[in-house]
Amino acid sequence: MEKIPSFQIDHNRLERGIFVSRRDVTPRGDELTTFDIRLTRPNREPAADPAALHTIEHLAATFLRNDPQWRDRVVYWGPMGCCTGSYLILQDRLESADILDLMRRTFDFIATFSGEIPGATARDCGNYSFNNLPGARALAARYLAEVLSNPAPENLNYPR
Repeated sequence: MEKIPSFQIDHNRLERGIFVSRRDVTPRGDELTTFDIRLTRPNREPAADPAALHTIEHLAATFLRNDPQWRDRVVYWGPMGCCTGSYLILQDRLESADILDLMRRTFDFIATFSGEIPGATARDCGNYSFNNLPGARALAARYLAEVLSNPAPENLNYPR
């Protein structure tokens, strides 16, 4: 069986950042861009706390689907199984730099969020008690300050 492209990225050299993971075209001709929103350096830093990543999922998905400019292009936001980041799928052919402002606003929202986590009830979520708001806020604040505030080329392009 062929190794899929995302498993061909050298994760030992991958930095935190926003990366174009793949591009697809639907049968109706819609272009989709999948972004790798990498929050921790794989294999060199601890993975994100899964409960904090779950909280980031709830907050980011809510923020993105309410953003007046982007909500109609948001297809999906969800955590990676390795707990080092999330995937964002947007309609259109986009580059990492195209969503930098959106990611800054998203992670600022998460870093400063207080109150009830959207969708974190037994009725709305399959594991509603598995959340960590303080952990999500800390991870978002670190990502915003150390990566999104002034990204270098290695934070916007996969290693070659």
